[in-house]
Formats: sequence, C-alpha cells, structure tokens
Amino acid sequence: MDIDTITSYRRATTRTDLALAPGEVLLAGGTWLMSEPQPGATGFVDLTSLAWPALEVSAGGLRIGATCTIAQFVAWAEGRVTDAPPPREWTALSIVPDAANALLASFKIWNTATVGGNVCRSFAAGAMVSLAAGLDGTAVVWTPGGGERRLPVAELVTGNGTNSLGSGEVLRAIELPAHALRSRALLRKIALAEHGRSGAVVTGRIDPDGAAVFAITAATLTPVVLRYVGIPDAASLAGHVASAPGYHTDPLGAADWRRGVAGVLAERIRAELEAETGAESEAQFEGEGTA
Repeated sequence: MDIDTITSYRRATTRTDLALAPGEVLLAGGTWLMSEPQPGATGFVDLTSLAWPALEVSAGGLRIGATCTIAQFVAWAEGRVTDAPPPREWTALSIVPDAANALLASFKIWNTATVGGNVCRSFAAGAMVSLAAGLDGTAVVWTPGGGERRLPVAELVTGNGTNSLGSGEVLRAIELPAHALRSRALLRKIALAEHGRSGAVVTGRIDPDGAAVFAITAATLTPVVLRYVGIPDAASLAGHVASAPGYHTDPLGAADWRRGVAGVLAERIRAELEAETGAESEAQFEGEGTA
C-alpha cells in the first residue's frame, strides 16, 4: 500500500536518532505498517540501519535482535546457518518453525517481517508472542534518556494489539533463557480455516529440572502462562485452561470455541510430553503468570 502521508525518511545510526519528531514512526520490516493506511504518520525512522546483531548465543541463552527477520530466525533454528549453528542441547528450538508457521504470512513476508515487529504489534495471534511466552522470553526495552528496562514478553502484551511500551521506548531485543531452550517443547495450533489466522495456539514444555510450563495465546487477549512443578494430570490442566482469563470472540472464533480447543490442544501436548519423558503426572500448580 502507498502511504501517501509520508514526507520524510531517515536512517537511525545511533540511539539518539530514535528520538521521534511529531508524526514520525519507527520502521523495521514494515510489513504491517505498509499493509493499511497510517493517517497520523508523516515520517519513517529506519531501525535496520542500527545493524543490531540478529542472534547472539551466550551461556545464559539466546538474544534475538528486534530487527532479526523471521526468515533469519527460522533458518538458524533449523540449523541451516552452517557457520554458526545453534547449540545441540537447545532442543526447544524445534518449535520455532511451528511458531513461524502460525503466522498468517507467506515466505516473502518472513524475509521482511521482524521478530521485534511481531511482538510490538502485540496481536493476540502474534506468532513470535506465542514463542516468547512459551519459552519465558524477556523483552529488553530501551527507555528515553539512555536507560533500559526488562519485563516478560507475556507481560509486555496488554491486549489484542496493545502493549506497555511507553512514549519514546524501543524494543531492543528478546532474550530466551538457556533453561527453557534446553527443554522438550511442543506447539500446537488451530484455526477455523485451513490457512486462516490461528484461533488458539498452545505451547507446552518440560524443563531439565522437571518443571512444566504451558502457555495459551491467540485464544486469549493476552498470553496466559501456567506453571507446574512437574507434568500436571489431565484434570488439573483442563481445569486451569478452562478457567484462564481473556478468551475472546471475533470473526475468527467465539470465546467458548477458543476455550474448548485450547483445552484439547493442551491435553494433546501434555499427553505427548508425558509419554516421551516417562514422568508421572503431578497436580501441584504454581500459578498463572510469568515469574
């Protein structure tokens, strides 16, 4: 789409360049920005010229630069970047392609759309939100004046298309902790149409210490994260999924349908993880949230 209100474009090369003038908006991949009218926008400030590293591996986990494209992330997670493959013990990377395929987008969009952009749009069905919520992702946010704050991605999202980023704040990176990356993780999704936007996305994982984490996205307005000391029994998980807050209705699915299919997906994941690990079910529930 032609955005005919734009009268200026500049490349950010330092952090001070991110101070926006009235009417300026940040541009990374721009796949959403260019998809519909932006009547209040008069200028673009390009983030990609900051040359942030796309993917950084450390003992603590993975740091994903906000301007890393979805295509870059998927290729690396699948081991197709031969000069810098991911650590073999990071088994949870197997759900990265599944998460990307939950995005209603072609491979051409993958080559442009960014991980940070998907998180910042904060749609209920945001594929990278699903991934980050399921793997305890932390948002690294640059604040005006040179500061920084961190919060779970699951808490950054405040609604369908809304988040807690304040004026002048910029998402710098998403960090995934090593313990979550070493987990056995699964992702399941469902949509009313075969190639439609996800109506429910559920992730589940078993960490090296035996703790279990399930996350519900797309079906709920904000991510719901359920934590257990071990694999929960079927009845406990079903009850917690059914009572989770935020199931919503829109043309892509009714709230009751989303609640029902989220429960089905969660049980499929639970049963598969239980069968693979051979662990006995436990009902002890640590609660909702991201702590």
